[in-house]
Amino acid sequence: MSENGEYIIELKNVSVSYGADKRAVTDVSASFTVHTVTAIMGPSGCGKSTLLRAINRMHELYPNIVTEGEILLKGANILKINAMEVRRQAGMVFQRPNPFPTMSIADNVLAGYILNGVKLKKAERNHVLEASLRSVGLWDEVKDSMAKRGSFLSGGQQQRLCIARALALKPEVLLMDEPTSALDPIATARIEELILELKQQYSIVIVTHNMSQAARIADNSMFMFLGEMVEFGNTKQIFTKPKSKQTEDYLTGVVG
Repeated sequence: MSENGEYIIELKNVSVSYGADKRAVTDVSASFTVHTVTAIMGPSGCGKSTLLRAINRMHELYPNIVTEGEILLKGANILKINAMEVRRQAGMVFQRPNPFPTMSIADNVLAGYILNGVKLKKAERNHVLEASLRSVGLWDEVKDSMAKRGSFLSGGQQQRLCIARALALKPEVLLMDEPTSALDPIATARIEELILELKQQYSIVIVTHNMSQAARIADNSMFMFLGEMVEFGNTKQIFTKPKSKQTEDYLTGVVG
């Protein structure tokens, strides 16, 4: 069991296939601790984003993708829970900032409620808006521009808006698929600081191709290669004394 006795996510023999003949993830088992940052690393095409998206059943939005095994979120198998509830509990942030272009900043934050037909009273709406934007350090920057479109913001601000959109639904887990790959170094540093702040309240799983980023922000790391989990454990231990030659070769740039 984990140090504090609680796992937020447990993967048990998880495999994901694209059609009958292409397996992207094969038999991955790992447990992620609450209020930690877990990084999933590996070369392009190794299955890391595919595994991340399985955790909130994103694959069901596409035909012919099959997920096998068990994915437990707080002990409950997500494959047997209503998909919308799973996506509420496990919010997703993507590579490129993707605020809804026709929506205002306010409506972007509240999009999860709007798109699911959930009506909030004015006081609750205002509370969710301010709390979500404050949690990503964006409130003071946008509070006087709430009616403007999200596309009016800079790239780094747009990504923080997307994180606020995920947090507005009060998830248990934040899933982040290379959330800084489209950002400049200053915006990247701000998102990394934000991730370290948010882990006090949320459990975070981040896919990253940036090994130094994983070393900076992740408590635990998983290294994947050709769809399989090669190594999983404490980040510092993996970076200083990897158990696998494959992991060592990746970290030292022999493969990538």
